[in-house]
Amino acid sequence: MAQKKVKKPNKVVERNITLTGEIMRYLLDHPNVFTSLPDSFELVVLPEDDPEMRLYNLELLDKYGSASKPIVFARIKSHQKRIDPKIFVPLAV
Repeated sequence: MAQKKVKKPNKVVERNITLTGEIMRYLLDHPNVFTSLPDSFELVVLPEDDPEMRLYNLELLDKYGSASKPIVFARIKSHQKRIDPKIFVPLAV
């Protein structure tokens, strides 16, 4: 199946750094979450309210992701004052 290349969103680096910082702040405030995460992983930020960024980040995972590291997905609403990400660790079967 042919896939259309996703256009690079404006200020993608700044937006990803901001969202990653918010996720890290959440994890530091809720250290118990670390017990459910792998020791070494790749974090993929999936903004629920920004489909352009979500698709672009998934494309980056396809292009640069490491097959040797587990992936952790963080779904987040980027336009909220209080960040409450939903963190998913896919299970290998």
